[in-house]
Amino acid sequence: MPELDHDLQSIQEARAAAVAARDAQRLFTHAAQAEVDRVCAAMAAAAYAQAERLGKLAADETGYGVPEHKTLKNVLASQVLWDSIKDIPTVGVIRHDAHKRMYDIAWPMGVVAALTPSTNPTSTTIFKILIAVKARNGIIIAPHPAAAKCSLEAARVMIEAGVQAGMPAGLVACLTKVSLPGTQELMRHRYVALILATGGSEMVKAAHSVGKPAYGVGPGNVPVYVDRSADLRRAARYIVGSKAFDHSVICATEQAVIADRPVAAQLAELMQAEGAYFVDEAQKAALGKLLFSQGHLINPKAVGKSPQQLAQMGGISVPASARILVARLNSVGRDEPLSGEKLTTVLGWYEADGWEAGCDRCIELINFGGRGHSLVIHAQDDNVIMRFGLEKPVFRILVNTLGTLGATGMTTGVMPSMTLGPGGYGGAITGDNITVHHMYNVKRLAYELNPPPAAALVPGATDDPSQLQRLAANGPGAPTAGLDADRLDDLVRRVLAELKR
Repeated sequence: MPELDHDLQSIQEARAAAVAARDAQRLFTHAAQAEVDRVCAAMAAAAYAQAERLGKLAADETGYGVPEHKTLKNVLASQVLWDSIKDIPTVGVIRHDAHKRMYDIAWPMGVVAALTPSTNPTSTTIFKILIAVKARNGIIIAPHPAAAKCSLEAARVMIEAGVQAGMPAGLVACLTKVSLPGTQELMRHRYVALILATGGSEMVKAAHSVGKPAYGVGPGNVPVYVDRSADLRRAARYIVGSKAFDHSVICATEQAVIADRPVAAQLAELMQAEGAYFVDEAQKAALGKLLFSQGHLINPKAVGKSPQQLAQMGGISVPASARILVARLNSVGRDEPLSGEKLTTVLGWYEADGWEAGCDRCIELINFGGRGHSLVIHAQDDNVIMRFGLEKPVFRILVNTLGTLGATGMTTGVMPSMTLGPGGYGGAITGDNITVHHMYNVKRLAYELNPPPAAALVPGATDDPSQLQRLAANGPGAPTAGLDADRLDDLVRRVLAELKR
């Protein structure tokens, strides 16, 4: 029974990896900040140096996307990410409020079980390893079966560099015998403290159901609204380029255009000049049948494919120059399958008369499979932009940029990330771009600021009402006990100096 043997081997591998990571993480908990940063810098540099090779491996193994674009994502997940987190303190005292006499102390989660997808396998592996180790965690990658080899190679490159820089062996691992029972065993293992899940909605749902803390991301049915005030030429170039990027496998890719009616025809012409091919009704029906042949979830065989590949699969004809396919849609919902998330080079098209109507259509799309995720707006009218920012139920509103690269932090100021939280509205614990701040807990060391009320210590005692009123009006007062502030600050400085050695 080969399948049973493989499952048992996968389970055993997960158990062994969890134990090894726990033991290594206990050692790494005592690492100084300089040691942690040295290890992470070495791993980031190694992944960056192999970005192109790893990108090609990912495209070859999965059949998804464009190797050059996967290279860019590997660069984002290595060097760009490292530049954004390298100066963030993650060891010892990370913040000090002198007035409140309180110290924030970083404390690692422990061992992280990291589930990675087939759509962005090497970049997500690189990203998760870096943020986990920067916060002094152990991490075990559980790759998607369709991307097991390239994910393992990305992890191997980083592990080798990390160990050479002083990282304890076993702190980082990647499962080689991939199976559902093995991944489930990893998530449930008693030494795993946190689950970091990136992938399909079913996988994320499973991660949340384990009963452990979990960061999971949901689908992104991202609308892009183009206002009459927009720079239409730039909007057209960005929308087509973003949708074509890596054949649309990033969850923050634009899924439908909502064009303000006065500029819709001009926008369509400009997009056609950039390589957008508008399909007819028969071609639209064929694409809908191809992409959603198995219900509301996209056909895996159609994910990350070029327009020409989709045309061949769907029995239609499209120009060789087409970079994306655009389908004119009239409604949102199951009766209009192409209105959902399409992790491939097919884009929906709607027209709306004015930004208020555009707003309503965006919310329809967001509620049909993209709750809490992202939205793109092209406009020059700051009032319209701010109304979208204030009112849309998503946690990334990207202005005049590409959805793919803007949401992941390459073209905007959001934290670089390959795991984009949809918040409580989307069924997750956070709407942030997941980064190193989510990989540690914070202890608070707090000194007494005010003497306790007498009634708290002596039954029947009565406090001076005027004293309590002054305390309420003036807030925390001067320290009353323990070390004086100067001696305390000196002590903290000496401890921090020792940690940084």
